[in-house]
Amino acid sequence: MDKLAIIGGRPLFGEVTISGAKNSALKLMAASLLTAEPLRLSNVPALADVNMLLRLLAELGVAAERDGDGVELSAATISSTVAPYDLVRKMRASFNVLGPLLAREGEAKVSLPGGCAIGARPVDLHLKALAAMGAEIDLDEGYVNARAPHGLVGARIDFPFVSVGATEHAMLAATLAKGVTELHNAAREPEIADLAECLIKMGARIDGAGASEIRIEGVASLSGAAHEVMPDRIETGAYAMAPGVAGGELLLRRARLDLLGAAVGALQESGLDIEETPAGLKVARRGERCRAVDIVTQPFPGFPTDLQAQFMALMATAQGVSSIRETIFENRFMHAPELARMGAKISVNGQLASVVGVDRLKGAPVMATDLRASMGLVLAALGAEGQTIVNRVYHLDRGFERLEQKLARCGALIERVRGE
Repeated sequence: MDKLAIIGGRPLFGEVTISGAKNSALKLMAASLLTAEPLRLSNVPALADVNMLLRLLAELGVAAERDGDGVELSAATISSTVAPYDLVRKMRASFNVLGPLLAREGEAKVSLPGGCAIGARPVDLHLKALAAMGAEIDLDEGYVNARAPHGLVGARIDFPFVSVGATEHAMLAATLAKGVTELHNAAREPEIADLAECLIKMGARIDGAGASEIRIEGVASLSGAAHEVMPDRIETGAYAMAPGVAGGELLLRRARLDLLGAAVGALQESGLDIEETPAGLKVARRGERCRAVDIVTQPFPGFPTDLQAQFMALMATAQGVSSIRETIFENRFMHAPELARMGAKISVNGQLASVVGVDRLKGAPVMATDLRASMGLVLAALGAEGQTIVNRVYHLDRGFERLEQKLARCGALIERVRGE
């Protein structure tokens, strides 16, 4: 199993090109199932999750051609409507093939996704949305068997709480439903607007994506299209914190300030200068250390839960005491004990963490527990004294493209140690 060896204490100077958003690319790829014509996506990150979804789409009959950061997906014929457990269990986003298959083929058999280290993350809202559109759904031996022999029909769907995945899933399915579908209390994340923009290029009729109410008027069929995946806002936020931990100045190419929501204010309050330029965002730390800032994770435009672990690493050496309240997932402080191994002073009480900033962390062997936690450990290591070994970096490979190369080009001493 691969590891990362990082020797900290070196300020970072240079440029980091922000990759396409993983969380957007995966749903855009699932949209290829809605049309018999080719869907051409550019700025697609080279990640383990993307490769896994390509394997699943191939299982369903989708032909894929990759060219650099582009991929062309052609689902001229759906050869199978079964998404097997061995593929779906490895990545939750693959469950989103259910809606497109059901909308286009009238049936689908998709494995329930596997467990998740950061919480239960049930799919009941996904299934209730599809049932509201007329789908007949049965659960049998870990699979969702769904049928809509006469097609899906438009419906009003009121989400009891904000869910990005359920909003995206319902929107995908509704594009081919008969009549109008209204999504109320919809998620407002930028990835949803990106998905809607692509679907509209394919001929879908969607209004309100990015707001809490979305209206979709179903059409008989969709066409092919070309679409560029939006830049990854979580990667942007993570790299923006790197100078805060290690010092220096970075230009984050392609990064967009409007995608960061409340994270912008929190980072600026902590002592980071963030300047918009035609090329992207320029980020530098004011002073020797950042300042403590309290945050509460919330749906967009609130502070994103996917940046919480990285922000905790930033606060570990900030001046003062910060509080971090996690409201999205019930088990997302597993990185705190690993940061404590490096000398961080963190106390956790349920969904609230208190962080007392120390002058400097010290390198230690640590273990990544999930995708975003692993990036938090990398950030901490960049500013720590001595060497840190980050184990289980397969988590990083799921969501951060060419991480060690990007950091090394900015002066970080970082090396991947290949496992046996």
